Amino acid sequence: MSFPEFGFEKLLIRKSISVVAALLMLSILVSCVTTTTGGFLADASDDQASADYVQLALAYFDENDMAGARRHVGNALDINDRFTDAYMVLAMIFEREGDLDLADANFRRAISLDRGNSRARNNYAAMLFSQERYRESFEQLELVANDTNYEGRALAFEGLGRSALRIDRQDDARNSFVRALQLNSNLYISALELAIIYFDQRDYQLARQTYQNYLTIVEFANLPHTPRALLAGIQIERYFQNEQLVENFSLILSTLFPDSPEYQIYQRLSDAN
Repeated sequence: MSFPEFGFEKLLIRKSISVVAALLMLSILVSCVTTTTGGFLADASDDQASADYVQLALAYFDENDMAGARRHVGNALDINDRFTDAYMVLAMIFEREGDLDLADANFRRAISLDRGNSRARNNYAAMLFSQERYRESFEQLELVANDTNYEGRALAFEGLGRSALRIDRQDDARNSFVRALQLNSNLYISALELAIIYFDQRDYQLARQTYQNYLTIVEFANLPHTPRALLAGIQIERYFQNEQLVENFSLILSTLFPDSPEYQIYQRLSDAN
């Protein structure tokens, strides 16, 4: 089977902020920075100013204004040239613009400045996965998933499982998807992939139970099925001789995805039976 090409979620460091709100923040920020004096409070104020400029950069990034985003990253680095999140956002800008070597270098710079920056590691892992550098992605996500304070830990485990599948570490993938669902039971990709793993490992009852969990999630969220999910449903329900569901899944697969690799597999399985 092919794997679904869902990208890892980029977990950033901002609250929701528009460019208009960012400009208002900027006017406040400038006055704060220019009135700062020396000493410990100056260091604290500089860190806050850099963080605020990074928030501004992310607002422009969301609006696909890379020039504006880069300008505010530069402002953050002018205040503190070792501010780790500024390099993370700069890496994201380079990645979006297709300068992948520069993106890689800046992600690594962000991580070298703060090895506990799990957001930077997660976003770096997403880029590595997209470049088919699965082993490196797995290595980064292992560290992210072990950070118990990281708010995106469930998605990190899901990404870890997907990377593990790509490097033929099925047991690691299974364990990662289990952990992802323990932390967030609504992760439909983890539920689907775990169901497929259980089926491949001939644990058919768990495969069916987990696939039913996947169906519940996607129905509640009104999400479309992928060819991979439909093929998994056909295989699992065929094992339990549930011909009605097999027919339903087969009809959707053949109607919506006749050119998919999964449909070709389905045809071969049907011919074999």
